[in-house]
Parts: sequence; C-alpha cells; structure tokens
Amino acid sequence: MYRQLYVEAAAESPKSARERERVVLKAAIKKLAIAKIRGARSPESFEATDYLRQIWTVFIADLSNSENALPESLRAALISIGLWIRREVELIDRGESKNFDGLIEINQIIMDGLV
Repeated sequence: MYRQLYVEAAAESPKSARERERVVLKAAIKKLAIAKIRGARSPESFEATDYLRQIWTVFIADLSNSENALPESLRAALISIGLWIRREVELIDRGESKNFDGLIEINQIIMDGLV
C-alpha cells in the first residue's frame, strides 16, 4: 500500500511528490508521539515502528534508484539515515530502546526539508 502511494507520488511533479512525502512523514511523527506516551512494546509502538519501517523501506528503494534526480551525495546521506531509522525501530520493537525522541527529531528534520 505505501509503495503504491509512493510510486504515484513519484510520477507527479516534484512539488506534489514532496508534499505527499511530507504528509507521510507527518503521519509517522504523529504515530511516534503517541507511541512514546504509550510506551515501547505497546500496540501503538508496534504500529508506529511498522509504519516507519515501511515508508523508509520505500524511500531507500527510491533513493537507491539511479534515475532518482537528487544529487548522489544527498541520496547516500538519506539512505544512511534511513538505515539508522530501520535499525532503531528494530531496537524499539525488541524493547532495547525507547528512542522515540530521536526518531521524531530526525523525521521532523527530513519533513521540514521537503519544502
């Protein structure tokens, strides 16, 4: 489902695609904020980490595509961030981390950069 939305967004104008990415990241941040209150290993936490894992899997796949128009260095940096996010959600899922603030902050920074 998320991949299809992202494919549709990629076919749109760059401005429309960025806005759709902002919407997806905003939803992820909201889910993470709720998960932070409910606690790691809560249903809300699993929902938030699953959502974040899925969107960053799609982002990483797109950033890895040689047809992506972003500069290679920026793509590489964003892929590194995405890999960190995916590792961090695994730690949260296993109960080894409660770093919701870090995930919220990084995703907020990325979202804010999509203007």
